[in-house]
This record gives sequence, C-alpha cells and structure tokens, in this order.
Amino acid sequence: MMIPSRPGRPHALIVMASALALSACSGDAPPPAPPPPDVSVVRVAPSQMAVADELPGRVVAFRVAEIRPQVNGVIQRRLFEQGTEVRAGQPLFQINPAPFRADTNSAAAAVQRAQAALARANLQEKRLAPLVKADAVSGQDYDDVVATRDQAAADLAASRADLARRQVDLGFATVRSPISGRIDQAVFTEGALASMTSEQPLATVQQIDRVYVDVRQPAARLEMLREAARAGTAAQGAPVEIVSSDGRALAVKGRLLFSGISVDPSTGEVVARVEVPNADRALLPGMFVRARLPRLAIPDALTVPEQAVQRDPSGKASVSVVGKDGKVAPRSVETGDTRDGKVIVTSGLKAGETVIVEGQDRVRPGAVVKAQPWRGAAPAQR
Repeated sequence: MMIPSRPGRPHALIVMASALALSACSGDAPPPAPPPPDVSVVRVAPSQMAVADELPGRVVAFRVAEIRPQVNGVIQRRLFEQGTEVRAGQPLFQINPAPFRADTNSAAAAVQRAQAALARANLQEKRLAPLVKADAVSGQDYDDVVATRDQAAADLAASRADLARRQVDLGFATVRSPISGRIDQAVFTEGALASMTSEQPLATVQQIDRVYVDVRQPAARLEMLREAARAGTAAQGAPVEIVSSDGRALAVKGRLLFSGISVDPSTGEVVARVEVPNADRALLPGMFVRARLPRLAIPDALTVPEQAVQRDPSGKASVSVVGKDGKVAPRSVETGDTRDGKVIVTSGLKAGETVIVEGQDRVRPGAVVKAQPWRGAAPAQR
C-alpha cells in the first residue's frame, strides 16, 4: 500500500511504519513463564514418639464412707459444715445420749452389786476352808460356798461385759467420720430419727485428695499391649495425661494401676483404672474427663503434620514429595496413630525426604516449586 507523501511529514510516516512493524513482531512471541509457586515443606526425620489412646473416663473417689448410725435415736445436733473437709474421727452428728447414759449407769450399778456378791462369797469360802479340814462343817456346805463364789465371779464378768457394751452404745451416740475427706450435704437434720435399719445414710464422706479415673478401652487393645511389652516397645510406667471436658490438659499426671480381666459382653470393653493426684480438688467424683493412656513408645518414628496427608474418596493416604530437582511427585503412604498434630507414617517415606505441608493443592505432579520451610501452626491456647 502506497502512502502518499505530503510535504513536511516524511519523518512522522517513518516512525508510524516502524511502530506497526514492531507491534506485529511482538504478537508472535510466547508470554513469559510464571514463577514457580511457593510451598511450605518439612524434611522427614526420625524421632521418638509416644503413642497414646485418648479415651473417655469417669472420676471416682479414692475412698467413700457412708455415715450411718450404729444406735437408734433422735438427732440433737449437726456438728459440721456441709461441703467442707473433715478429718477421721471428727464428730458429725450428736444423737440424744440420755437413754444410753442411763443404761450405762444401770450397768455400772450391776457391776458394783456383782462385786459385792463376789466379795461376800470369797469371805464365806475363806471362813469355811479351815473348818472343813477340821470336819467342823460338812463337805457339802463347803462345796455350796465354792459354787456360790464361782457364780458370783461369773456374774461380775457378765456385768462388766454389759457395762462395756453400754459404754460403746453411749460412744456411738456421737457419730464420727471414719475417714478424712470432703463431706456432702446432710440428708438428716436435727429432730430426725436416726435408725440403724435405714437405707439412706446420714451423710457421705469422700476422700478426693487423690482420685481414680475409670477408662473403658477395647479388649483387643490388651493383646496389643502384651505384644508391645514382649517386643520391648511398651511405654511401661509412662504417666497418663488427663484432659478436662473442655479439652484443657491438667497439670497433674496419673498412673495406670491395672486393666480389668473381665470383658463386658455387651460392649467388648475392659476397664482401666488410673490413679490421679488431686490436691487442688479440681477433679470431683462423677466428672467426665479424657485420659491419654500410653500404648507404645516408638524410638525412630517418621512423622509429618496432619495437613500434609491427603486422602482420596476410598480413604487411601498420600503426600506430595519434592525431589532434589524441585519437582513434585505424589507418594502413597501408610499411616498410623496421630499425636499432637503429627501423623506417624509407617511406610512410603524415608528419612531425609521433603514433604509439602501447605500449598500442595496449587501444584500438579511434575511441577517445579519453590520450597520454603514450614513454620508450623500457632500453639493452641489452653
């Protein structure tokens, strides 16, 4: 196409033609490649890992004493503050002692009578002893005196036993705590009749300066514990961590006492009992908590963060591994237990390999990535 020339515009036409030519050339060049995406990675390294089972449990008092009367009578006074700590032997209730005091006085008088009768019988036996030797009295009379003396001694012993029993009843009129612990509310008040045959106790004292946590676990877990113990990998003697209902780990650690040997046929579970110190009384009987029971101690476990593991619809696990050339490759893995946000990888990974934790959804297999160390999640507030 011929561009007509006009006087005074030759330089402008040359510049316009050059611009059009450069524009046509630039349209044929490919766009520049995007930079490799950033991903957060961790390097897999063996570490010691303690595997625990977190199971629900219920708090049980270390000792429980139901306060029951051992004599019948009317309650005169309650001698404790409800919900407070009581010590062993502390008076809790006062039953009207007047009838028992009267019985004690009567028994004491009976003892005095028996003592007097025995003294008279002893005196008679001493008087007749020389006379019977001199044949001044018959042997029958002497035998009767000896029998009377023995009978008086037996009566005195029976009277003393009755007095001791009456004194015990008088002591039972003051109801005392058999153990030290925290006492619940009083079921009976002043003026109520305390009866030995009543099904309801006067009050209940529970020792909670240390408590039990009863945890149910599958019976199949016991065999795994035995196998781990035989292999030398069992976490024997490891402390048991207690987690409150709101997910907060308590400062105290418990210890596993025993596992039940009988299996519940309806659930297939056994009971594991954990003893926990409870000096601050944070755990109360009846509370539901969670206990992390130690099961295995793996000295060289390979772990990755939970978010590094992806699962397909069938549940198979895989991770994205970054090779030495910076390219991404998927890797199928077998996983085990999870503890503190880390998943134990039982197969599929080797120590020293690099695994993507964040950003694997933005890359494809074979893509080159820019790896940065994963800084980890912020610690949870407890």
